[in-house]
Amino acid sequence: MKKIFYTLLLVFTINLIFAEIYDGYLLYSPSGGGGGQGGGNNDHYTRLIDSDTNIIHEWEHSYGCASMPYLRQDSILVYPYRVQNPTMDSGGVGGGVQYVDWDGNVLWNYVLSNDTYQHHHDVEPLPNGNVLMIAWERKYASDAYEMGRQTINNSLNQMWSEAIFEIEPYTGNIIWEWHLWDHLIQDIDLSYEAFYGTISDYPELLDINYGTVGSSGGPGGANGDWRHHNAISYNEQFDQIVISSRHGDEVMIIDHSTTTEEAASHLGGNSGKGGDFLYRWGNPQSYDRGSNSWHDLDSQHGVNWIPEGYPGAGDLILFNNGYTSSQSAAFQITTPIDENGNYYIEDDQPFGPSTTTWQESSSSFNSDVQGGAFRLPNGNTMVTEADDAHVFEISEDGNILWQFNPAGIDMIARATKYPIDYLEQSTPGDINSDEVINILDVVLLVNIILGSNEFESSADLNNDGIANILDVVLLVNIILGN
Repeated sequence: MKKIFYTLLLVFTINLIFAEIYDGYLLYSPSGGGGGQGGGNNDHYTRLIDSDTNIIHEWEHSYGCASMPYLRQDSILVYPYRVQNPTMDSGGVGGGVQYVDWDGNVLWNYVLSNDTYQHHHDVEPLPNGNVLMIAWERKYASDAYEMGRQTINNSLNQMWSEAIFEIEPYTGNIIWEWHLWDHLIQDIDLSYEAFYGTISDYPELLDINYGTVGSSGGPGGANGDWRHHNAISYNEQFDQIVISSRHGDEVMIIDHSTTTEEAASHLGGNSGKGGDFLYRWGNPQSYDRGSNSWHDLDSQHGVNWIPEGYPGAGDLILFNNGYTSSQSAAFQITTPIDENGNYYIEDDQPFGPSTTTWQESSSSFNSDVQGGAFRLPNGNTMVTEADDAHVFEISEDGNILWQFNPAGIDMIARATKYPIDYLEQSTPGDINSDEVINILDVVLLVNIILGSNEFESSADLNNDGIANILDVVLLVNIILGN
């Protein structure tokens, strides 16, 4: 017995010795729960800190953060924020996104808050320089009833569906869009506008009668929040998008390779399935398959793909808020995907897997709102217990190796670390590398556009892969201090 004890103690000690914190920079913003402006008790800033919690850099903002900020390699901060007067208001409300340079200059500001659409929660910067935004799409009771919805659960008599927009920075052009309303099914009657069929035969479509529609009270007051999409992530390898639905207790994957017209249909794109769901996981009862034992997610947040080159690359990782009544958990899921980006599902069965690849929970962390889990390059996982503003790094075995819990902050939606050498060395706009941005850089940029000089990455200020008049406008604004 003593030999077994000492062996276990030795293994535990070795694990602690070799499990090291990831030496990177944590990026975070205080945020607020519920509806309204929120945003962390007027603490409107973003900080980049090292493992000793020294502040490496700080940005000040006029508005509170809607979820989490993102840092691009060209040092531009992508900041989703809460507008002052949202047109639809509930937990996670946002309304705008900004591109902010290293010196705090707002290079681009875009507001998605009108009578029909209201941005909320997350955004996702894309490799092409564009940004994805989640939005509520306002539908009225009459619209819902015509589609086949049977009950509306709020005093507004509204049903907020969901949409995704791909926005081109600086121009504000909508490059691509997807609408959940185009992918609904009902099994009530042929006379309704939504597709009529047996729900379990069409897991690629969403049952319009699944779940309640908003409430007459709650964060921000009465609302029509039906699905509550709270996170979005992009997979460049397969050109796919994953989204998380808190109220649906599931994550869903769709094809981004479609045109906007194909995204509104059931055909087209790499998958050949248009904008229908390619994959869903967490709650197969929402498409009438499986049993309650397959209902693995509860109010989850923060889904994202583990990047290429990281342990678990290609898997999904997320924060499962309601893992138990008193605990949250980090989940890693290996999807049943082939080399072409297609997902396998057996007839009459739910999408797999039946179990997680890795998960970690503890009585020490539990969050009802927001939250996140991100894999780090060394295999550790960065977890955010949002409603306690508690960010911590855990090893594969679940040992807490590093933690950050700043005083005076009510909430951090989620956060992750960036490699110390993540930022590009060139300063956008400093094309001649003299550490000063002035008219000489404008001249050089014009020569690059005319083909008289070779392309420099610092000339591509909007990160769209080319140097053109849009970059000239940005460069002049930087020089003028706008």
